[in-house]
Amino acid sequence: MKKLIKGIFAATLALGLTFSAAACGRNIDTDPDVIVVGASATPHAEILAVIKEDLAKAGYTLEIKTFDDYITPNTALEEGSVDANYFQHTPYLNTFNEEYGTHLTAVEKIHYEPFGVYGKNVTKEQYESVKTGRTILVPNDSSNLTRALFVLRDEGYIELPDGASPAQNLTEHDITDAKGNTVRPVQAETVAQLLRESDNGTIAVINGNYALQAGLKAADAFAFEDAHGDAAQLYANVIAVKSGNENHPKIQALLKALKSQKVIDFINETYGGAVQAVFSV
Repeated sequence: MKKLIKGIFAATLALGLTFSAAACGRNIDTDPDVIVVGASATPHAEILAVIKEDLAKAGYTLEIKTFDDYITPNTALEEGSVDANYFQHTPYLNTFNEEYGTHLTAVEKIHYEPFGVYGKNVTKEQYESVKTGRTILVPNDSSNLTRALFVLRDEGYIELPDGASPAQNLTEHDITDAKGNTVRPVQAETVAQLLRESDNGTIAVINGNYALQAGLKAADAFAFEDAHGDAAQLYANVIAVKSGNENHPKIQALLKALKSQKVIDFINETYGGAVQAVFSV
């Protein structure tokens, strides 16, 4: 799977670089008054849409390019077709840089999406009383898989080694006791759909943005990550840029517009706790 993903990345990056060259080598300075940001559709693009008018008043046009995966937004940022992206947390970004040789930097934490546990025809009582013999779907990228395993540990579905830390990259092979459950890592963007297609009794740990896109609500979840723990800071979603562009006027204008009470109010009113702002104004 990793070789396949790397192959996809390499092909995508090559295509991106070819396109970039054909477009006269676009970079952050090509369109001085236009800020292009790559984002997941929900909630990232929705949050960005809130600040379009504010950036227009500051003299910038905000263009939002939406992506439905976790690879191409970073490919686009590396090759310059977007000026920033907004979809990931720093552990994922760091792992991506290490695996694919990209040069991307997190510049600001914006919001946190607690992982939620959802089920296929499972009641709350069944979830709490039957914690063995289940198929459990989890995202397969290293940082999000680690998060999911800690949620499952805290919920009593598996056990992890003594001293295990959320800052580590764990896999299903690190589970010391699966308690009769089958933990099945799959691509993060497919977890919600695969849950729908699974047998009754299956549960899944789903990224907040993909849960929202799938129409799942906070009230549907059996459990969430602890929003008051270290995870809220460690896994906060960030604005990322290509290294060297951290202090560019476009990026500073974008951050100023995002870190506002207007954005905090929108998040609180729209997502019912499934998304939480992590900055203060």
